[in-house]
Amino acid sequence: MPSLRLPIYGQRSSGVDARRWRSVEQADGDVELAPGEFPEGAAEVPEGFGRRSFLQLLGASAALAGVAACKPPREKVVSYVKPPASVVPSVPNAYATAISRGGYALGLVVTSWEGRPTKIDGNREHPANRGGTDAITQASILDLYDPARLEGFRRGTRSLGLVPLLQELSALARGHEKDGGARLRFLVEPTTSPTLADLRRRILQRFPNARFDAWAPVGDDAARAGAQLAFGRPLDVSLSLVEADVILSLESDLLAVDGEPLRQAREFADRRTGERMNRLYVAESRFTVTGGMADHRLRMRSSDVLGFARAVCAELASKHGVGALAPLGAPAQGPSAKAAAAVAADLARARGRSLVAAGARQPPAVHAIAAVMNAALGNAGRTVGYRPTALLDPDAGPARLAALAKEIQAGQVDTVVVTAWNPLHTAPADLRLRELFPKVKDSIVLAYRDDETVRAAGWRLAASHYLESWGDLRARDGTVSIVQPLIQPLFPSITEVELLAAFLDEGDRGAWRIVRDGWVARAGAQGFDGKWDGWLAAGVVSGTASAAEAPAPEAGRVAEAVRAVAVPAGGLEVSFTPSYKVLDGRHLENAWLQEFPDPITKQVWDNAAHFSQATATRLGITSGDVVELSFRGRKVSAAALVMPGHADEAVTLPLGWGQTVTGAVGNGTGFDAYLLRTVDAPWFATGLEVRRTGDTYKLATTQEHFQMMGRAIALSYDAPRFAHEKAELDEHRGPQPTIQTPIDYTHQDYRWGMAIDLSRCIGCGACTIACQAENNIPVVGKTQVLRSREMHWLRVDRYFEGPTEDPQTVSQPLACVHCEAAPCEYVCPVNATVHGDEGLNEMVYNRCVGTRYCSNNCPYKVRRFNWLDWHGDMPATLRMLQNPDVTVRARGVMEKCTYCVQRIERARITARSAGRKIGGDEVQSACQQACPTEAIVFGNLNDPSSAVSKRHADERRYDLLHELGTRPRTAYLVQLRNPNPDLA
Repeated sequence: MPSLRLPIYGQRSSGVDARRWRSVEQADGDVELAPGEFPEGAAEVPEGFGRRSFLQLLGASAALAGVAACKPPREKVVSYVKPPASVVPSVPNAYATAISRGGYALGLVVTSWEGRPTKIDGNREHPANRGGTDAITQASILDLYDPARLEGFRRGTRSLGLVPLLQELSALARGHEKDGGARLRFLVEPTTSPTLADLRRRILQRFPNARFDAWAPVGDDAARAGAQLAFGRPLDVSLSLVEADVILSLESDLLAVDGEPLRQAREFADRRTGERMNRLYVAESRFTVTGGMADHRLRMRSSDVLGFARAVCAELASKHGVGALAPLGAPAQGPSAKAAAAVAADLARARGRSLVAAGARQPPAVHAIAAVMNAALGNAGRTVGYRPTALLDPDAGPARLAALAKEIQAGQVDTVVVTAWNPLHTAPADLRLRELFPKVKDSIVLAYRDDETVRAAGWRLAASHYLESWGDLRARDGTVSIVQPLIQPLFPSITEVELLAAFLDEGDRGAWRIVRDGWVARAGAQGFDGKWDGWLAAGVVSGTASAAEAPAPEAGRVAEAVRAVAVPAGGLEVSFTPSYKVLDGRHLENAWLQEFPDPITKQVWDNAAHFSQATATRLGITSGDVVELSFRGRKVSAAALVMPGHADEAVTLPLGWGQTVTGAVGNGTGFDAYLLRTVDAPWFATGLEVRRTGDTYKLATTQEHFQMMGRAIALSYDAPRFAHEKAELDEHRGPQPTIQTPIDYTHQDYRWGMAIDLSRCIGCGACTIACQAENNIPVVGKTQVLRSREMHWLRVDRYFEGPTEDPQTVSQPLACVHCEAAPCEYVCPVNATVHGDEGLNEMVYNRCVGTRYCSNNCPYKVRRFNWLDWHGDMPATLRMLQNPDVTVRARGVMEKCTYCVQRIERARITARSAGRKIGGDEVQSACQQACPTEAIVFGNLNDPSSAVSKRHADERRYDLLHELGTRPRTAYLVQLRNPNPDLA
C-alpha cells in the first residue's frame, strides 16, 4: 500500500504536551513512538480468518450476526394496512419510561420505529439524570433483541406455557398456607416500586411467616447503615453540587457510580467553566472517573481512607474552631498530614458551601463521619440533604443473604423465589450458597439469561426486558416514574409483578392492570385516565417527591463507632470494585459493553488485577503476567495490569467477570473476583498474597492505539495560570495555510459544527455507545481490537500527565472533525469522501473501493475500515435493532462520524414543512444527547446565537492539529483545573 500520509510525525511540539503519556510503559520509555500510525499487523488482510470462524469465536450478539438464526414466529405475520393513529410509517416516535439502577428510577426517552425501539436517551424532566445517560443504559437496548436471552418456562424437565405456569405457582402457594409460609422465602433485588411494595405487603398478609430478603452485590447498603449510625434510621443522602465550592470525596465515585452520578456529574461540570470554579479532592485507591477530574487526587489504600477523614477532622477541630469534630479526630501520620491540613483549611473557608461525600465501597463508619463533618461545617440542608429511603429493603448487604443461607443449610426452607441477579455467582464465597442451593425443594428463579443460579433451579422462568414490561419506580427524591413497555415480549417471558401476583392467585391479571389499578387506588378514579396519560407522556408522576429532612447526627455515637474500627494492618490489600462495563456482572453478555473501552484502563473483553508500578516492581510483575491471588484460603488466577496512579500495596479486582455459565459473548472473558469475596470483607481487606505463575495473558486495550506523537492534542492548564499561558494556546487557532483552496461556507444557511469542552468531559464514554446505537456500528472482537481494528466512530482518549505513580488525566472525545480542507479527500481515487454544500465531510459508501488511502492521510486517525462482513446473516430480532435512517455498511468500505447527518436531514424536512429555517440548536447529535455533562454541543455555526457558535468564540477554544491547516469544524475547549496553592 502506498504511503500518502502527511509528513507530520517527525514534528514534536514543546510545552505541556511533552509531559503527556498514555501508559506506564510509554512514560518509562519502554514503548517508543512508532514510525507509523498503526500497530504491527493492522494493515494485513485476515488470512485464514473467514466469516465462519469469526462467528464461531464471537457468537450471536457479539457481531450482531448469530451462529443460529431465531426461530420464525409461530403466528402468521401480516403487515398492517392501516397503522395505529399514533404511528406514521418512516417517522420515529418517542416514549418515556424508566430503568432501575440500584432499585431507583432513571428516566428515559426511547425512540421507536413502528413498534421497534432502537435508541435510548435520558429524560430531561427526570430529577435523577436531567437528560443524561451512561454507557450501560445506552447499551441496554442490545439486550432486548439478543436471541441468546432466556425464553420460556420450565419446571424440572417439563416446559410450561404461561397459563399452566401461573396455575402451578398458585397451587404451590396454597401449599404454604397451612404454616403461614414458614418455609417460604423470597430473594429479591432492592427496589422502590410502589406496585411491588403493595404485592409484597399482601403476600406477607397471606403468608405472615414468610420473608423477603434483598441481595445486591453492588449497592448503597453501607451508606444507609452509616445514616443509621449517625441519625438512628436509614436515610438516603442527596448531594447537591450546584453550590459546593469545595468537595472532599472519601473514595466516592460520585461522577460515575455513587448516588445519582448523572445529575451529580452535570452539576459538577456546571461549576468547572465559570469564575466560581469548584475544587475537588479525591482520596481513593484505584483511579476512578471522579479521581480523573480531581484537582488533587490523594492516592491511598481503601483501608486508610477512614484515617485520612479522621485527620481532616482533627485539623478542623484544632485549627479552625470546629469543636464538634474533636471526638472524631486523630492526627495524621506520614505523608498525608500536609494534604489533611490543606483540605481542612479549604473546607473551613467554604463552610456551608462545601461537601464531604463517602463512597459505597467504604464501611458505615466512614459514611457516618462524613455526615457529622457536613453537619459541623454547615453543609446539611445546603449541599447535602437527607430523605427517608424509598427502598423497600434498606439493608441488602451480605448479612441478609447469610441468614437465608443458614436457614437453607438447616433444612428450614422448602420454597425460595429468586428474582435477584445470579446470587450463586455473586454471593460471598464463605456462604457456600452454590453448594446449599440444591437442597431447596422448590427453587424458582426469574432471570433474563442462563446463569449459575438458573442451572441450579428447579423452576426456570424467563424474565421480560424492562422495555417489554409494565411497572413503576421511585427516584431517590421519591419522584415516581411509570415503566411502560415499548414492544410486546419478543419471547415467552414474565415480569416480577406477574410472578409475585401468582402467589396471590392474580398472575393472570397481567402487569398492566395490576400497576394501573394500584395507581387508581392511590390517585382516585376521578379524572384518572387523563392523569395516567400525562404521567406516561412526561415520564414522571408530578407531586410525588418526598420532603427533605434536616436530622442532627449523634456525634458521640459516631465517634465511638469510629474508634472501634481496627487500625489497618500492614501487608497487601485486596480491593473489589464494580466494573464500569458490566457493573456486577449482569451485563457480561452485552457485546457493545464488552468492546467498550473501560473509561480508565481502556481495556476490552476482559478484566485484570490492577497493581501500582511500585508494587508490581516489588513483586516482579509486568502487565500481562498471570498471577495467583490467595486470600483467606481461597485462590484465583488473573492477568496483571500495571495502572498509573494506583495506590501502593493494594490490588484492585473488578467484579462481574469469569462466570462459569455464559453465552457466546461472555465465554472465557476475565476472571471471577467473587471467589475471594467474603461476608466480612465485601470491599477490601488486608492479607492478600500474590504469586507469579510464569504464564502470560494477552490483554486488549485501546490506550496506545493512536499516539499523540509529541503534538499538542489534549490541552489542560491550571486556572490561575491560564491567563499567562494563553500565548501557547494562540498557536492552536487562527488562519493557517491550507493545501486545498478553502471554500467559504459562511454565506450558507447552515454551517454545521461541534465543540467539546474538556473541562466538562469526565471520560465516561456514554457518547461512544450512543454513537454505536444510533449508527448501526458493529463490534469486531478481541482479536481484531488487538490489531487496532475497533469500529467505534467516536473514541475517548485518556492522557496522563505527571509522574506515573501520581498523575493527573485529561479525557478527549475524538471523532471525524469534518475538516474544511480535508486531507482524506484529495487522496481518494474514486471521490468517495467529498464535501457537501454545507461543509460536511461526507462518505459515499457505494463509491468506496477500500484503498484506505484516506485513513493513511487522516492525521486524526478517526476513519474505520470494514475488514469483515460484520452485519451478514443477522438474526431476525437483531435486524429489528437497526436504525433505518442509517445505511448498514457492507464489507470493504471506510466508515466514520457523519455528524449524525440523518438527524440533520430529518430536522430539515420538519423545518421545510413548517416553512422555517432549522434552529441553531435544534439538531442534536447522538453523542451530544447522551452526554451527562453537556461537554459536547452541536449546531449551526452561522447562527451566532447557537451554543456551538458561543463555544467556538470562547477564549479557551483551540483547533486540534491546527498547524496542518485542515480547518476542523470540531473545536475543543481546554481543560482547566483549580488546584490549591498550599498543595502545589
